[in-house]
Amino acid sequence: MKSLITPAQSPETVSTGGVSLRSFLRSSSFGQLSVLLALIVISLFFQITSQGLFLGPRNLTNLVLQVTTIGTLGLGAVLVLLIGEIDLTLGVASYTCASVGALLSVQYGWPAVPAILAALATGAIIGLINGFFVAVLRVPSFIVTLAGLLAYQGVVIHILFPQTSLIINDPTLANIATNYLPLSLGLGLPMVVVVLYVVGVIVTRIRRERKGLVVPPAWVTGLRIGAIVVVVIGAVAIFEAYLGVPQSAVILLGLILLFWLILRFTSFGRHVYAVGGNVEAARRAGISVTRVRILVFVLASMLASIGGVLQASRLDSATSEVDQTLLLNAIAVAVVGGVSLFGGIGSAWAVVLGALLIGSLSNGLSLLNQNPDVTYFVEGAVLLVAVTINALARRRVSNGV
Repeated sequence: MKSLITPAQSPETVSTGGVSLRSFLRSSSFGQLSVLLALIVISLFFQITSQGLFLGPRNLTNLVLQVTTIGTLGLGAVLVLLIGEIDLTLGVASYTCASVGALLSVQYGWPAVPAILAALATGAIIGLINGFFVAVLRVPSFIVTLAGLLAYQGVVIHILFPQTSLIINDPTLANIATNYLPLSLGLGLPMVVVVLYVVGVIVTRIRRERKGLVVPPAWVTGLRIGAIVVVVIGAVAIFEAYLGVPQSAVILLGLILLFWLILRFTSFGRHVYAVGGNVEAARRAGISVTRVRILVFVLASMLASIGGVLQASRLDSATSEVDQTLLLNAIAVAVVGGVSLFGGIGSAWAVVLGALLIGSLSNGLSLLNQNPDVTYFVEGAVLLVAVTINALARRRVSNGV
């Protein structure tokens, strides 16, 4: 059920004249800090139990390469969840788009750039179809995207028939996810991202203070900025100690930064939060709810296509054997990162924490040679705990506890 709180009265925007520690403990900032602390504990645990392998340059590089796909799809899931909808086609759409690009490259000799653009166009078409049925025909998104999940599975099989996989020969396509940046770019680009993030956080805080809206305590903002700076500098140092900064990691961070800027500093972004917070209030405020929903589904599917291209590049092939856990992990990334399942609350940066947490669990358990059943159990338990905390925090804020 949609929240009855209007965009101007959402838990993140109600003016209180100051934020106490108790208020902070009920806020989304506390939820993000909790996930960060959990990530630190998990990292230390695997570092000790793997005898120092987990935080080694080689393993951390492999971890980043492994999470770029679910991170990109998780960003798409963030957009859809923000408007209070669900998209079950994200996983299979990534395979469909990657198959289209690979087929055009291998069998029809298309250069890398046109093949990638064709994959993106395929994603846009898939999102447009989803958005049309959800926004115009008012069919529940769960039903529409469930039907799409089944249908596009057939499309992938048909595209690659009679084989189940297609080896990518184009060096440009094959190296997108596995190349490493030269030292100058490896040091420069992450710093640019950090500077833009810090400026954005400070500007957002100043704007909210001037409007009398809730802001987290200054020490929380400082801790958040400091943590980002330390993590980025540490990660760059570790990457450079191995082969350099992975190109796919920069692509993912660039996408996160882009959509964070869109969501926070554009009218479209404000409309997304408004639709997710209270669709009827958004409609009465003159927002084109239909347009917002269609655009969100299109963007989410295009992000899924980018994730599919990155995965095909990392594996050097496109396959029709869809990993059904890819969709679940993408949604888990968004939810664990603090995005509300009810819409209207969350940030693009949730993908970073969510992807690292989910990826660290899988990577660490693999280092310890645990069977898949243990991995699935642990990931499921973490997701359940995250959703429970999310629901309880939202209920407490709504009740003013």
